[in-house]
Order: sequence, then C-alpha cells, then structure tokens
Amino acid sequence: MQEKNSGIGEKERIVEIEVERLREFRGHPFKVKPDDQMNMLMESIKKYGILNPLIVRPIPDGAYEIISGNRRRYAAQKLGYRKVPVIIRVLKDEEAVISMVDSNMHREVIFPSEKAFACKMKYDAIKRKNGFSSNGQDDYQYKGRKSIEIMGEEMGESPKQVQRYLRIADLVPEILEMLDDGKIGFTPAYEASFLTEEEQKNLIQAMAYTQSSPSLSQAQRMKKLSRDGELDLQEMKKILGEVKKGEINRVTFKNEQLHRFFPKEYSAERMKERILDILKLWQAQQLGNTQSEN
Repeated sequence: MQEKNSGIGEKERIVEIEVERLREFRGHPFKVKPDDQMNMLMESIKKYGILNPLIVRPIPDGAYEIISGNRRRYAAQKLGYRKVPVIIRVLKDEEAVISMVDSNMHREVIFPSEKAFACKMKYDAIKRKNGFSSNGQDDYQYKGRKSIEIMGEEMGESPKQVQRYLRIADLVPEILEMLDDGKIGFTPAYEASFLTEEEQKNLIQAMAYTQSSPSLSQAQRMKKLSRDGELDLQEMKKILGEVKKGEINRVTFKNEQLHRFFPKEYSAERMKERILDILKLWQAQQLGNTQSEN
C-alpha cells in the first residue's frame, strides 16, 4: 500500500524532480526500514508506479525537502528511479513541521518513539508559530483551548495520551528502543521517563541483570524513590527481582541450598550474579551447539 498525500491544491500541479535533489526532512522522526512493509511498497511501485506524488518544499542550493514521501523516495531509489513525481509547496519552517507530522501519522505501523518525537516536533512548532517559547512542556491556551486538546483531536488520542507521548520523548535511546521492541510496556516506560538520565541507564543494567522489565507499579515505586533521592542500581535490582503478580511458577532457592556450591563469604546478591553469569554462558554454548548441528 502506498502512502496517501494531503491532496492537491487548486493552483498546484505535479512535476518530476531528480531523486538526488530530494533531501530528508531535518529531524524526521519516522524511520525508513527495509522491512516487510517496504517490500510491499516496492512491489506496488514496481507494478503500478508511484501513485501518490511526494510533497516537498524548496530549500537553498536548488534542493527540495521532503514533507511527505520519504519511504516512496527510498523505494524509488532502490528500484532505480531517476525522477519521482512531486508537489512543490512553499512552507515556513513551522508549517513544514506540522505538515510533515500530520502527513505521516496515518501510517499503518508507527513505533511509540516515532509518535513521541513527532508529537514533540509538532507541539514545539505550534508554540513557535503562535509566539510561545519552546522551552518546557507546560501547555498553553490557543483560541480558548489547550494545544494538546487540539493535537489530540487531530491524532485521534486523548489529551492525556498526547502528554504521555511528549514525556516519552525524554527517555534515553536505549529504553526507547526497548519500548519499540515491546521489551517494556508503554505506561512503565512513561513512568521511567521521570527518572534522571543516570537512573535510566541504571534501569537498563537492572533489567539485563534480572532479565525482567518493570511492571507499572514497580516503575511508579522507582519514580517515587527517585524523587526522594533514594533510587540506585541495587534498589532497582531488588525491585525488579520481586515476584510479580501472576508469576505462580517462579523458581526459587533457599540460601542454604546455594551455599553448597559457593564460598561461604558469598552474599545472596553475589550468588545470584554468578548464577546468571553461568546461565548466560550455558545459553551461549547451547546456541553454538545448535548452530553446529545445522
């Protein structure tokens, strides 16, 4: 399926532009990947051509910035296209950002990180366009209504959800990637966004150590501990190591059972670390055996 464009104005027309004169939108939050969706797009273009022209705006040096159609441009390049159909629009920076975000929000698959950065770009652009400072996330009134209410209507989201997406943009890249990959839930990730950058990096270590992601209640507890200045890596490991609701069949050992295999001076925490190290080594060996058999 090819992406839709935002329509052709009465005085607009479709022209062809050389692919090398097209530039990706600066700070474009939507990822272009060689995935199944891209393969489908390439098959569609190969069969029918580019049905929906790209929307671009002129920039210095005779080039054009893509407002809508980065995926079509990528697919066309891979298929050997030298020119692609475009609609040229003269837009100011803020207008271009808003148009770029709106034209991409209809995609069938949008990762949480993409939506978060798109929301932030549009929110900041609206503030600049209407003469407000772009610093901070405090909402403002525009024509008697809050900007996030207007954005929510345009995105099909509640104002509260728009606020969550704006906040999610503050996560470190590693946690955002986990969110996109489904390794951490959206609401726990939202709560984690209130942690400092150092605490977020500690959370990544704690998740790797415990092989567990925080539940909503665990993330909320971490947020409170952070506010009180009492959150560190060990506390995160302790919280994530708890039995979550519904984990009925969790394997547990008593300390005396484990001390048979470890020096007496080993603490419970140190024994746990060594067990996880041994399991990781065993997992790597099993993977190597499987690959050698194939």
